[in-house]
Amino acid sequence: MREMKLAELLQFYSRSLADEGRTVLTRGADAPITSPNGRQVSAVGTLFLYAFDLPTGATLPEDLPVSIVPGDTTAEIDPTEGVVIGREGDAALIQTYESLGHNVGPSTIVPDAAGFFQTASQRLADMESHADRFALGPAERLIPWLHPDESARNHTARESAAFTTFWSDDLTARRSKLVTLAVTLTRNNKRLLVISPDHQRSDEITGLIARALKHAPLPYKSLVARYEMPVEKTVAGITLGELGFEAQMHQFYAKSRADKATLRRKYERFRELTPLLAYKAEKQRDLNEVRLLEWRLVTQTTDLQNKIKENTETLATYDSLPLMKRLAMQALGKNQTSLVEYNTIYEQQIVGLKDELDTAQRRIAELTPEAAIPKDLKPEYKELRDEVKRLGGTKKIRELLAAEEGTNRQAFLQNKRLVVTAAARVASDPLFAKVRFDALIADEAPWIPAAYLLAAAGLVRERIVLSGDQRDIAASKTWESASAALPKL
Repeated sequence: MREMKLAELLQFYSRSLADEGRTVLTRGADAPITSPNGRQVSAVGTLFLYAFDLPTGATLPEDLPVSIVPGDTTAEIDPTEGVVIGREGDAALIQTYESLGHNVGPSTIVPDAAGFFQTASQRLADMESHADRFALGPAERLIPWLHPDESARNHTARESAAFTTFWSDDLTARRSKLVTLAVTLTRNNKRLLVISPDHQRSDEITGLIARALKHAPLPYKSLVARYEMPVEKTVAGITLGELGFEAQMHQFYAKSRADKATLRRKYERFRELTPLLAYKAEKQRDLNEVRLLEWRLVTQTTDLQNKIKENTETLATYDSLPLMKRLAMQALGKNQTSLVEYNTIYEQQIVGLKDELDTAQRRIAELTPEAAIPKDLKPEYKELRDEVKRLGGTKKIRELLAAEEGTNRQAFLQNKRLVVTAAARVASDPLFAKVRFDALIADEAPWIPAAYLLAAAGLVRERIVLSGDQRDIAASKTWESASAALPKL
């Protein structure tokens, strides 16, 4: 029998998903379901988890997108979008993107199975037609396991660095191997995508990996992200709410907004202090000039006073001076009459200088408080100035403050080291089509439908690891045919 190519496998399951979507429409599986009551279970960021009671016989499979219309269906109320992530007794747990309040009351839940299968089908079709956008090398190793013709399968396909299996009938043993591998790959700075058949098992493997990373010790809270809101509160002593992708992103952007608000306050304070200190500096320059003038006036006055004193002393002893000294003084124009005149002139000059000095001192008295800088202002301004310089200057800060505060989910997910989710979410959530990982770990792989396993495999560049009980391959029948590989709604 001819060996099947990966493109053919992708095309086969893409068509199978599309066919299943059309079947859903014909059998009316998307019929609205009336819920008598709904209540909020938890909330974080922009995500809310609600438990909606379902009527007897009604089912809502996990990862099914739904629309929720609270109250009377005849009223024109915009529906709230959500996705089913589990069950709690007879209630469906639905993760919504808008708040419905703490108590919802009667509501109408409208499933969108057709849209779910169409989205997943399109993902596989994109992988087949745009192979260059995906990493399909490791995914080719799945062909012997997921071949739609059971007679063409080879469950003993050769393992390699790009493909590994952990088969064991002991759940604890095989998960222990997975956890050890996850820690090793994380230490090696690899980005991991961990998928499970359902959200309950996603929570379990999240807790086990986080505990192992904690004991490593590694910063598990920043490394691990549980993509959906966890169904379980704690697993293996780990609080899963702290590992939720939305919780981490909400915390990150809350801190980012707080940092931005702090930066804005610092920048505004810097702008407030800059002209103030510039004004103080200008007044200080004026004060320095006036003080220099004061010093000159005082010096000139002192010089004149000294001359008056000297002339007065000369006049007092003039008659007793030696003849030759008096003749020398007269040759310089200094005699008793001229010395008196000089003193009169000097006194007049001193009066003028004192008037100027009084004016200068009044100006000094005015400028001193204007030029004075409060004791704590200089260190504060120096710190702000250094911060502005460190951030690249005022222009760069204005650009930072003017930037839109958008939550970039793709960038945040791409930066997480280890992401845990349900396999169907990888196939149906458009966000996963844009991110890439180094390795894929499929926990309880035999229970993951082939189509979803392929969708996840196309996102990894280096390695795929399948784990589970090999006997479950036959028991689950999720890999045997297209129809068996798809959940019935």
